[in-house]
Amino acid sequence: MPDRNGRKHRVVVLGAGYAGAYVAGTLARRLAPSEVEVAVVNAEPDFVQRLRLHQLAVGQEIEAPRLADVFAGTGIRLRLARVIDVEPGRRVVTVADSDGGGEVGYDTLVYALGSHGADHGVPGVVEHAFDVAGRPSALRLRERLDGLEARGEAGQVVVVGDGLTGIETAAEVAESRPGLSVTLIARGELATPLSAGARDHVRRACDRLGICVLEHTSVQSVEAARVLCADGTVLPSDATVWTAGFAVGPIAAAAGLQVTDDGRIVVDRTMRSVSHPNVYAVGDSAHALGDNGLPLPMSCASAGYTGRQATAAIVARLSGGRVKQTGLEYVGNHISLGRRDGVLQMVDHDARAKPMYLGGRKAARIKAGILAMSLWTTSHPTFGLPTRRQRLIGMPESDNETTARPVGSGDAARDRAVPSYMPEVRP
Repeated sequence: MPDRNGRKHRVVVLGAGYAGAYVAGTLARRLAPSEVEVAVVNAEPDFVQRLRLHQLAVGQEIEAPRLADVFAGTGIRLRLARVIDVEPGRRVVTVADSDGGGEVGYDTLVYALGSHGADHGVPGVVEHAFDVAGRPSALRLRERLDGLEARGEAGQVVVVGDGLTGIETAAEVAESRPGLSVTLIARGELATPLSAGARDHVRRACDRLGICVLEHTSVQSVEAARVLCADGTVLPSDATVWTAGFAVGPIAAAAGLQVTDDGRIVVDRTMRSVSHPNVYAVGDSAHALGDNGLPLPMSCASAGYTGRQATAAIVARLSGGRVKQTGLEYVGNHISLGRRDGVLQMVDHDARAKPMYLGGRKAARIKAGILAMSLWTTSHPTFGLPTRRQRLIGMPESDNETTARPVGSGDAARDRAVPSYMPEVRP
């Protein structure tokens, strides 16, 4: 309930990607607005479909709903600003915006700032390479590709990184821009995490699209018009696309939160920071262990699972209920190979690829359906949630109320609206 001064409990969500938008919408619908204020801080005015940025980069139009429209009627306060600093001791977030910025106070913080492309310290990547980890960078790549085609020359595009993002980007460029020559650099064997059959399918797709694949090759540096490899190979490049991994920003570590070596916030089973009980982390920002005991990968699927668990925990703790554990799974990967081909690879309990896979047009259609569902769910953040909202009682600091029984969030309609599996986007 409001404190003795009549102030509401302030929940601030940093970031409005797949995880942040879901958490904010769910909390706004499940907690009494007379007692709780939910605010979202996001740097961009639109929702970014990160899973489709490789499509945007090659010239395809993808939807980007305005967050003001997404949150309209939900009671969520949206502040368009860039997060500069978090001070857990004072419970404030410092932000910068067109008006000069300021501080945003919170009682409960949900950290969902996501990740960005990782250069791994390779010289020239920051200065000369493009990436598809953010909308602005994807649009810059699009402009470069447009320029290459406008000159009518057979431009050279080099994609560095053979993870899922690299494979999808190389395939999309080759299919959408057939006048360009595409080379994909793989540190090891192409599509190593996949089953043998799925690897063969990816290789055949690369051959069909005319992609030159260089396996067991490391990049030493990137220059304005070429890529230098560790074995001495020099590749001419009119556009170098760097997809060799993702990293999180330094804000959490600088704030004194307990983080891993790569900067992700260490959380307990309910997505609560192990060092600061009033801070939760979701999506790529969280270092969370899945039900198989392994860290969840940076992915849209992980955003859904961690977001669902965090909302269940926050609502329960604020309303004095029992914290339920929702599923934290990693079930497989979807890879698009252009618009008419793809691979669906399921994994076992130990995250190893199962022998069977689904490839071709059917896999492409399944991924397209999942992406459409993810966008719709994000654009309707309070769909299917109960109209009865929880009143506040308190927020226990201990984990004694946590149950070990894996159950849903308690909102069956909403659990159905959020796909239990969404495609993997790890490097």
